[in-house]
Amino acid sequence: MALFKKRTAGKPGEWYYCLEHKKVEEGPECPAKDRFGPYTSREEAQHAMDTARERNLEWENDPRWHDAPTGGTEES
Repeated sequence: MALFKKRTAGKPGEWYYCLEHKKVEEGPECPAKDRFGPYTSREEAQHAMDTARERNLEWENDPRWHDAPTGGTEES
């Protein structure tokens, strides 16, 4: 057991979405590995998973994202 627990630093008015507890938090209550944020409002943090889903779709459909060749012949 650690003698000193390092607190996560945050500013009042910063909102986070905790992936572990599936809830919105003001100020970081959970470790950074378990949260999205910071967001400027509670409402923005409430939609964190929707925002992530939309961004993932954009990236998956972005032709610049894929490194695979687009066609042509193989050079041997």
